[in-house]
Order: sequence, then C-alpha cells, then structure tokens
Amino acid sequence: MSDSLVTHMKWDDVERESVTHDIARQLFTGKRMMLAQVFLDKGAIVPKHSHDNEQLTWVVEGALKFWLGNEGEPGYEERIVSAGEVMYIPSNVPHKAEALEDTLDVDVFSPPRQDWLDGTDSYFKDR
Repeated sequence: MSDSLVTHMKWDDVERESVTHDIARQLFTGKRMMLAQVFLDKGAIVPKHSHDNEQLTWVVEGALKFWLGNEGEPGYEERIVSAGEVMYIPSNVPHKAEALEDTLDVDVFSPPRQDWLDGTDSYFKDR
C-alpha cells in the first residue's frame, strides 16, 4: 500500500471472517497499523498467545476476562474489561481472554498482525 493512498470503507463492506464457531472478525489494515472488530459469543475463548505487536483493546459491548502474563510469575494478573473500557497490551505479553457475555471489541495492532492476514494464527486452531 502506498503511503499516499487514502482508504475509506464502511464496516458493512468489510468481509467478516469466521475464526472459530464462536469468534468472527473484520480487519481494516494500513501500512503500519491494523484495526479489527472482533465478535465473540458468550463463553468464547481466545487461547493464550503472545505477539510482537502492541495491542489496544476497546470493549464496545459486553465484557472480556483477560489472563495477562504467565501464572506464578511476576506481573501475572487477571482483569475484566467491560463495555466502554480500553486496555493496552505491550509487545510479547502472553494473554488469554474469555467473553463473559456476547462481546464486540475493537483491537488496534501496530504493526499489523501478519498472522491474521495470512491465516497462520495457529493458536486458534490448536485448541
């Protein structure tokens, strides 16, 4: 994508990818960042994983419970992020999430998640 190329779309025109039977997402990507709408049914699990990308998570509707870090190690914590709340996850922090109710969250990644773009996000497939 050219640095000078402006892109404008409606979310309704962005393909919704089914990740698992209870998680779907829509991606909008620039050169150095990615915006994702993630739709999680109540009880949906995002398995533990980490990535080089910085992540901002904004819960628009619903609530997510996060497990951050490695249990038993310094910095480990459990946190609930509810509608209207935002959380920053630094690069390489292991994390897992569970939807406590039907949830829509908006994630921003920098740089874009290449594993999401090319389908190599195997942590969803290995559960």
